[in-house]
Amino acid sequence: MKLYFTRHGKTRWNQEKRFQGMMGDSPLLPESKAAIKALGTELKEIPFEKIYTSSLKRAYLTAEGINKQLTRPTEIVRSEDLRELGLGKLEGQLIPAIMERYPEDMVNLRHHLDLYDPTPFDGEKIEDMLKRINDLVEKAVEESQEGPLLFVGHGAALTAAVQALIGKPLSELRAMGGLFNNSLTILEATSSKPPYELIRWNDVSFLEGIGSKPDSLL
Repeated sequence: MKLYFTRHGKTRWNQEKRFQGMMGDSPLLPESKAAIKALGTELKEIPFEKIYTSSLKRAYLTAEGINKQLTRPTEIVRSEDLRELGLGKLEGQLIPAIMERYPEDMVNLRHHLDLYDPTPFDGEKIEDMLKRINDLVEKAVEESQEGPLLFVGHGAALTAAVQALIGKPLSELRAMGGLFNNSLTILEATSSKPPYELIRWNDVSFLEGIGSKPDSLL
């Protein structure tokens, strides 16, 4: 069974370089509509059994935009479990300023998740985020007839969760970099339990020429 993953369209806070997290939810940029449509067109002929999306508006509007492009539109399931990594007091704050205030923590968030400690700003533990997302994915695979399934989520959370689903340890979850907005990642699941096989990672080739530059700050 193939599992498709994408990050939501680019938002105002992405553009302003602000942390969004699991509570912050700035609006999608007008330019995101073209990128979402391009992704939907790329996926047009895939007969998705279901689309699972984060309950945050920037994600479910992305899911709805993709669904409109599909030859066979399908059910969209919103889930709190697919929300972004909780960043506590950092949410809404400018990333450059926070990097100056918490330099070691921010380096670890971007490169060394095994060393990341969110307690100084009341953030969510990486292990807790991975459990809620990957439990949802496993359950979706287990309950699916034959797939395929699409998951629409967020940059920091999906980057780590997908890498964990292919069997990488905490220390290597950022080794391949962060997911771009509206990128496409595909896994192959031969059973409900991971590890799954990575087929395609962070592909944005279908976004060329539409004027929306990829962003993977996290």
